[in-house]
Amino acid sequence: MQQFDSSILLHLAEDYYQSPCERIEKIPQSGSVRLYFRLHFANHPTIMGVYNEDVAENTAFFVYTRFFEAHQINVPQLLSIHESQQYYLLSNLGDETLYSFLLKHRKGQEFSPEITAYYKQVIQQLPLIQLSAKQNLDFSVAYPRAAFDRQSMQWDLNYFKYYFVKLSRITFDEQKLENDFQTLMDALLQCDNNFFLYRDFQSRNIMIHQDKVYFIDYQGGRKGSYFYDIASLLFDGKADIPFDTREELLDFYLSEIQKYITIDKQNFRRQFYSFALIRIMQAMGAYGYRGYFEKKSHFLQSIPFAMTNIRYLLSNNRLPENISYLKNILQQLTEVDWTYFTGGVAPAKDDQRLHILVQSFSFKKGVPQDPSENGGGFVFDCRCLPNPGREPQYKNFSGKDQCVKDYLEKYDEVEEFKQQVNHIIDIAVDNYRERKFNHLMISFGCTGGQHRSAYFAEAAAEHLRQKYADVLVELRHRDCPC
Repeated sequence: MQQFDSSILLHLAEDYYQSPCERIEKIPQSGSVRLYFRLHFANHPTIMGVYNEDVAENTAFFVYTRFFEAHQINVPQLLSIHESQQYYLLSNLGDETLYSFLLKHRKGQEFSPEITAYYKQVIQQLPLIQLSAKQNLDFSVAYPRAAFDRQSMQWDLNYFKYYFVKLSRITFDEQKLENDFQTLMDALLQCDNNFFLYRDFQSRNIMIHQDKVYFIDYQGGRKGSYFYDIASLLFDGKADIPFDTREELLDFYLSEIQKYITIDKQNFRRQFYSFALIRIMQAMGAYGYRGYFEKKSHFLQSIPFAMTNIRYLLSNNRLPENISYLKNILQQLTEVDWTYFTGGVAPAKDDQRLHILVQSFSFKKGVPQDPSENGGGFVFDCRCLPNPGREPQYKNFSGKDQCVKDYLEKYDEVEEFKQQVNHIIDIAVDNYRERKFNHLMISFGCTGGQHRSAYFAEAAAEHLRQKYADVLVELRHRDCPC
């Protein structure tokens, strides 16, 4: 694996502007393995620097970006590419995503007119993106597959089956479920699949810059049906669009796309919800994989929204009649108690194992509430320890990053604190296991909830997982941008 070298990105940016870079700022990662940075200059606009070791994925992004730019679709400008094809520069679109705008301007459950207006602006451009497939867009670079075909669908459905259904501990007949998967795919493949399918068309991949919407993260695009992306947008889990607003936006999409192609509205609606289903199942697989195996707890927070979407499809008879076994599995999933979705695993009702919630937090935002009925747990105050947050070079890193770990671990008092904490929590865990208790909460707080608390929460969770194979450990970073 190639190691990221910040000097390469720095030189690429300085060569572009022919000017020294004043500051390089790392942007916290979310779901992507790509590394993003902002590079600041004294007399030039700030630009984005990106590192991704996967050259094939980058190539798809480069080709699509140039094509979209040429066809007046709002995407970041591709400024420069390093000879390795692993480092590149983009215009800076700021921090405001459609999702962050939604969170700031939402009034209760309803959408404000400002939010709806931005969604309509997105939908006006969506047909132009989709129809680019019919304008000689080069799909030979598509990554990882040139079309959303049966193989792609099978990958998504297996993702759902192995990383969500099986982790939920629902008992199911795998062959019957597979039969319904094949039936669903047969129906989806009957649709016209000669459009550009963006693949991850959702509110976090849409930027708002100078009152216009811009599109990012389309490197997974391929040929497919136009149903998929509008379904992805409207059934975007954490966006939690009110169902009446979804219907309004779906009608708006139909009016927009019919400016370019002829559509049978009744047939469209019948097929649309099947695409919504496969998109939701793909997302559920991601929640399980990213939440459990990659320990990114914010993915787990999307599960209740996915369940709301599934309940809507089931209760409103939106799904085909000939996938009854799959619908039965989906119904069972909506009945699981996801409150203790610990480490990505939803414990069965008769699961008597100890579930340990380990979390970091900022004291400025209050001590975390215990989600169980036990009234609380351990709260360790890390503010007495050396603070990397006061050092400028660690400002944009967290206790999950190696540089912060190295900083903290050079202090003897940090190691002593860790050993004392492990000793205390081991006493509790041993006692709780013996007495058949099923919940323990352990919280680490510091000033900002980003450096010391995140470091100790990570360390404690790893210690517990290594020492106790018969407990379930959930790790959350409540206030950390990591």
